[in-house]
Amino acid sequence: MDLRVTVMKRQTPKEILTASFQELAATKSVDKITIREIADNCGYSPATFYRYFKDKYDLIAWEHAGAVAEIVSRVGEGDYLWKQTLYDGARLYNDNKAYLANLLKHTSGHDYFMRYMAQINCDALEKYILSVNGNRELTHEEMMCIKIYCFGFVGLACEWIMGQIETTPDEIAKIYERSIPDPLKNYLL
Repeated sequence: MDLRVTVMKRQTPKEILTASFQELAATKSVDKITIREIADNCGYSPATFYRYFKDKYDLIAWEHAGAVAEIVSRVGEGDYLWKQTLYDGARLYNDNKAYLANLLKHTSGHDYFMRYMAQINCDALEKYILSVNGNRELTHEEMMCIKIYCFGFVGLACEWIMGQIETTPDEIAKIYERSIPDPLKNYLL
């Protein structure tokens, strides 16, 4: 008789609220989704929503930060290199294109959302480079290169998500890899 114990990961309220939002965003414009709808859809109250998020854009940003952190956290595990994060990130965006396009098309905070996405990527990249360089403070030039790379990365990703650029996830990941600024190449390639 096999008596294995199955460990079930319980979802946090943030994860449940995020899943509720995603479910609603699959069929409804993001601007039209209310906090009450998000909360009602998962059996929570609006007060519970506000305990975890200041607004739906905060929820969206938290979700994106988690997805980026999950991909970046794998760097250094076995043969998983920075290059693989680019491919996995492109596939993540491709797999969620309809949802992300809804976010970009139907949010009044479109520019804020793009800046926030870029900043999340900057923070993740800076953290990764610090882990690779032994936590040596980055130079002003390196920090500017991180910003220009991440803001360009997000801008291109948004155009691709919106259908303004026709390409495959692998092709866009190759462009991301080729466009790494010289001062960052020693850390990332």
